[in-house]
Amino acid sequence: MPPVTGQPPVTGHPAATAPPDAPAGTATSAGTATSAGTATPAEDLVPHDLPDAARILILHAADADAPTAARLYAHGTGAERRAVLRALPHLALFTGPDAVPLVEDALRTNDTRLVAAAVGPYAARHLPPHSWRQAVLKCLFTGVPLGAVAQWERRARGDGELARMLTDYARERTAAGRPVPGDLDRVLALARDLTREES
Repeated sequence: MPPVTGQPPVTGHPAATAPPDAPAGTATSAGTATSAGTATPAEDLVPHDLPDAARILILHAADADAPTAARLYAHGTGAERRAVLRALPHLALFTGPDAVPLVEDALRTNDTRLVAAAVGPYAARHLPPHSWRQAVLKCLFTGVPLGAVAQWERRARGDGELARMLTDYARERTAAGRPVPGDLDRVLALARDLTREES
């Protein structure tokens, strides 16, 4: 996918809306949370991120399938890989797990912008439990804000294994004289909540 420069006309493009089955108020992968599906991909992007919005729109317009997305991700720059990940909620393959390997690959990197893009709505929907727990820990460890993790409240609530992992991680940090990430307590409180309603 060739780099896209400039400021593309993104207002009103169909890629700006959340997936059809997403609840009202769901944030788009490149835009803002909206209750009426009116957010545009560029609304929350600072000027140097506008090429990301353009790439996402191109992927949506092309209706890229899993093999195409995988090829673009494998051969893309960091920005192009990020765009593929952020475009996943807007593609037909959002309904299946075919793109999970791309998300898991991004989570193995130390590129925090790539990690943040990987934990969006697609990961919330399709990442297996163990991989999702590791993704949360990766975010805490690398300083990726918890707000980047789509639907973390739903997936963390009542997750005893996640609570154990977080507790162990906090103990290791404390024993090493290192600070515990501030977001950890928020996730741990939900993970210990035994009133989880299975969705």
